Amino acid sequence: MSQDFETNNRIEQGSLEQERIKNDDLVRRLAETEEKNRQLEAELKDIKENFAYRATGPARRLTDKVGRQVERVRNQGSVRGVLSKVKWKLQQKQCMKRYGKASFPGTATIQKEKDTSFETMPMISILTPVYNNSAEFTRQLLDSILDQTYENWQLCLADGSDAEHAYIKDIVEEYQKKDLELLKASKGTHFDEKPSESRITYHKLEQNTGISGNTNECLKMAKGSYIGLIDQDDLLHPEALFLYVEAINKLNADYIYSDEVTFSGNDIDHMLTMHFKPDYAVDNLRANNYICHFSCFKRSLLDGTELFRTQFDGSQDHDMILRLTDAAEHIVHIPRMLYYWRSHAGSVASGIEAKPYAIEAARGAVADHLRRHGYENFKITSTRAFPTIFKISYAIVGKPMISIVIPTCEHKEDLERCIRSIEEKSVYDHYEIVVVENNSKSQEIRDYYKSLEADAKVRVVDYSAAHPEQKTFNYSAVVNYGVSQSKGDYILLLNNDVEVISSAWMEEMLCYAQREDVGAVGAKLYFPNGKIQHAGVVLGLGAHRTAGHSHYNQPGRALGYMGRLCYTQNVSAVTGACLMVKRSAYDKVGGFDESLAVSLNDVDFCLKLREEGLLNIFTPFAELTHYESASRGLDTTGANAERYNAESAQFKEKWKAVLDAGDPYYNVNFTLDKSDYSLRV
Repeated sequence: MSQDFETNNRIEQGSLEQERIKNDDLVRRLAETEEKNRQLEAELKDIKENFAYRATGPARRLTDKVGRQVERVRNQGSVRGVLSKVKWKLQQKQCMKRYGKASFPGTATIQKEKDTSFETMPMISILTPVYNNSAEFTRQLLDSILDQTYENWQLCLADGSDAEHAYIKDIVEEYQKKDLELLKASKGTHFDEKPSESRITYHKLEQNTGISGNTNECLKMAKGSYIGLIDQDDLLHPEALFLYVEAINKLNADYIYSDEVTFSGNDIDHMLTMHFKPDYAVDNLRANNYICHFSCFKRSLLDGTELFRTQFDGSQDHDMILRLTDAAEHIVHIPRMLYYWRSHAGSVASGIEAKPYAIEAARGAVADHLRRHGYENFKITSTRAFPTIFKISYAIVGKPMISIVIPTCEHKEDLERCIRSIEEKSVYDHYEIVVVENNSKSQEIRDYYKSLEADAKVRVVDYSAAHPEQKTFNYSAVVNYGVSQSKGDYILLLNNDVEVISSAWMEEMLCYAQREDVGAVGAKLYFPNGKIQHAGVVLGLGAHRTAGHSHYNQPGRALGYMGRLCYTQNVSAVTGACLMVKRSAYDKVGGFDESLAVSLNDVDFCLKLREEGLLNIFTPFAELTHYESASRGLDTTGANAERYNAESAQFKEKWKAVLDAGDPYYNVNFTLDKSDYSLRV
């Protein structure tokens, strides 16, 4: 025992000595690195002070500008793509005129809304943290609140400004007097009892405690049963509170948000962007704080918790929205431009570079939310769209078998390319390929099937032999048969005319399909020319007003509307050309509807999953090329067109209520004639 102890002691001392040497080496290398950095900084300073460097400044800036334009062309696919994008932006600029001051109510509407008496007339306490705001911005904010057609509000201002901005208090006192004059003139329809003091509550803080701390101070002053949030340099549409209270009464809303505009300068008509948002979509919100403004919620949702948490300063609103929407029962999106977000130097609206710490805060807020939902070992990374638009990779639990079901008839080259790409490019290896043969006649395809017999991962099952009574092509029946012959816990439906691009495509789909709340997961598909064939399906899109692909035929590297081609999100449906689903979910909804033989059966399947309360997902991180309809032709002429028209009519009848309600992940302000998120004209 004694000898063992001494031996172990010598080993331990040796290990400690090795660690000491290693640490000394690290300290030495760190010192060398710091010295090199000092030398480089000195050299850079000398270069910048050099006459030649200063003289070539314009040329360098021109080179940078040209480089940006080249990158833009690359993202849009071609010069023609850039020109198309410019044309689209010009059209949107024309449409913008409808959403600024032109959308403000006239005298008659103002009076009508002021005279409206709702069953519930809640006080809405608007919280605005103040810090060194300009006089002009302060006045514009106060004017936009006083102009509200719903009058039962309270504005809570917590001012952490320094002595140089003492004028803010004077301005607020001026507006408090103005507000009292307005209250005297009001009929008082919106009040249980007309206020005897100004609705503007002001508190000068002893010290500035940051946006989170200052907003929490605002909350201490709030008397309302609903809480709204507006930044000190932004503006509200005059009807914002009226429409929110309308939603509270009609829809029992406990969390409400609207569409928003980013504008520059002092005129809201100088719009930079218009953000038309989807209805509540949890996966969108995790990847991107699309809700943002104007958030208003029932005070009881806080349930004793903090409004803003200081550890998430810079992204405190994202953290708050994730927490409160988790608690909310009736989240309502009002598809109206009701919030005007001012872009100026120092504001987040002008660019995240103004507040780089916001990126880490946003990542932390999302991570905290995911942990609350029981997820572990996930990964959150920034996307090419924007630093705070995230890719979320969930940890795959275990290594379940995926059954890749590929219906096929003839077209040996297509099928061979498809299977070869799966086997050569896929990293995930616990899968089987079930080829569902349907009525092929050629010897070529039969010979190919025979060659597949040596491949342990591939099986060929013959639908036409099992169902000799089936005389016409029925894709749904073929798919259902293939699934019945498969063994996996997950079904991956795949067209025979697709080719795998990304090596982790199965993992990217599986990490979402494994979630209990998810139904179908779809991939990003490209045409052979690199343009987009599928990036999620929108209900009601297209000539038949059934369903269509969003961002259809747009450049493959495009960011999409508000970056939507760059992050995983909720959609109403995905294409059956590449669709993953749990076997249990597939069985629960009865698979594909065989009365929809060829078209819209995948959309119908996804809507059945949605009826079960499951979310359908589009991920841009699983990428494949789709040689669309290469194996069966298009539905635009002859018998194919007649069949498509009939199936469209059947689909529209079956899902009439859903189609009439509109796609919750689109926006009623977008046209259904195009897939490029153009506004209705």
